[in-house]
Amino acid sequence: MDNMWVKKYRPTELSDIVGQKGIINSIQSLLENVSQMPHLLFSGSAGVGKTTTALCIARHILGDNRSNYTLELNASDERGIDMVREKVKRFSRYAGMGDIPFKIIILDEADEMTSGAQTALRRIIEDAAEYCRFIIIANNVSKIIEPIQSRCANFRFTSISKEDMTGKLRQIAKSEGASIDDNTLDMIYDYSDGDMRHSINLMQASVTDSSVTTDSVRAMAGLAKVTDVYRILQMAIDGKFTEARQKTVELIKVYGMSESDFLKYITAAAFKMERIDPAWVVRIIAEYDYRILSGANSEIQLSAMLAELASNKPIS
Repeated sequence: MDNMWVKKYRPTELSDIVGQKGIINSIQSLLENVSQMPHLLFSGSAGVGKTTTALCIARHILGDNRSNYTLELNASDERGIDMVREKVKRFSRYAGMGDIPFKIIILDEADEMTSGAQTALRRIIEDAAEYCRFIIIANNVSKIIEPIQSRCANFRFTSISKEDMTGKLRQIAKSEGASIDDNTLDMIYDYSDGDMRHSINLMQASVTDSSVTTDSVRAMAGLAKVTDVYRILQMAIDGKFTEARQKTVELIKVYGMSESDFLKYITAAAFKMERIDPAWVVRIIAEYDYRILSGANSEIQLSAMLAELASNKPIS
């Protein structure tokens, strides 16, 4: 783990966090009077600094006592009410805290919690406010119940800008003695889509002979197979369902392209194909993307999507 750049270069101070300047300034203002800091709700896409910011706050407030008075939970692992009752409630109870102002509970991916668990959490937030602060983290804030949102100061984290991300990547590469040019940095940024964690991992995985090149990034990210997605869409539109499905299974199972990347690339391909209406294709893709995100079997859903595209009419 110590060799992972994403861990090695993770900020430990709020001032070191990349991007999010407005949010960091607001939080630093709140920390000028720590005792009056409210509960916090951080939302935004993956890899934009939400959890890192929460850990920096805990380090700033608790110092050397951080490990004893901070509880960090990932709600996607334990989504139900039992987690709230057994872990959160027990930790939030008062117990001689010495010189620290309050305990801190960091609840990551809270939007994965059930509504019952969130309702139970709301009561704990109310009862423990005197000696405990919650930092609730979610990708999708709309899945957090309104009573919790109203009890927190809300901060919406945005995707990291190209300038900020490439600047940080260039700094890391220099520290590691790896050469990288602007074209390669641009490619990493485009592929990571504003996700700093993903971009650092991709850059480290692409190092070959102390350099990072567009070829190594393309090979590591699976970008060399993007053109195959265009061909798959062509096959499906031409009614060649079986061939399109076989190629899709190959991309995902043999070459390791994720289902989400496949859907992203086939959406882009729809706008490059002149003989079809991209709006029709995108509506179909969106439907099956939603089904996969809702928990349906991804292989079956992608096959059904290709079948619908091949039929040139909606499947009833």
